[in-house]
Amino acid sequence: MPPNINVIIPAFNEEESIAHVIKDIPDIVSEVIVVSNNSTDHTEKVAKRAGATVLQEKQKGYGYACLKGMEYIASKDHKPDIVVFLDGDYSDYPEELTHVIAPILDNDIDLVIGSRVKEQRELGSMTFPQIFGNWLATSLMKLFFNAKFTDLGPFRAIKYSTLLALEMTDKTYGWTIEMQLKVIRRKYTYIEVPVSYKRRIGVSKVSGTIKGAIFAGVKILSWIFKYSLR
Repeated sequence: MPPNINVIIPAFNEEESIAHVIKDIPDIVSEVIVVSNNSTDHTEKVAKRAGATVLQEKQKGYGYACLKGMEYIASKDHKPDIVVFLDGDYSDYPEELTHVIAPILDNDIDLVIGSRVKEQRELGSMTFPQIFGNWLATSLMKLFFNAKFTDLGPFRAIKYSTLLALEMTDKTYGWTIEMQLKVIRRKYTYIEVPVSYKRRIGVSKVSGTIKGAIFAGVKILSWIFKYSLR
């Protein structure tokens, strides 16, 4: 029996890109869930037209949107085997989803991170704050926890049972690193696979603003130091 795969896409004002993302997701996915994070444009209408299940989360924050998607999945009669998280800005290549989930299917890995390796990144697709933030966060995780992560990439796949066991709580910028830190500390298996990355459609709400970059950096570092003191 093929695995039951759900995709959660947090989206804030992504009307220009969201249909492209949904269209490129492989047919092996049973349901695409777009969580509109208080969008003020036509993101919801475009996503519905493209075939996604659309939820609304009025509280702004990446983590809020992800938790709303998880809440919806928990209410379903048939739970997924794997949950994939994917951004709605079309910077990732959704067709690479089969590559990202392969270690779970083939080797029973708990978490797979799509690592945006330099060789497969379009020039200018990641800002300096993103590149530096990834380097700093993953270097600190290696120093404190002997982790082997090289990226905090949002394109990731995780067993649904593992996702539930992690008891995720972060509501904003710390969602991705919270997941990775909890996987390390609770000794779940993880691996990175290289993925391609391109310039996003529109302006980033995090790395595209000084305020967003600062808040994201502070939140990420706070999670690392919180866990290093335990």
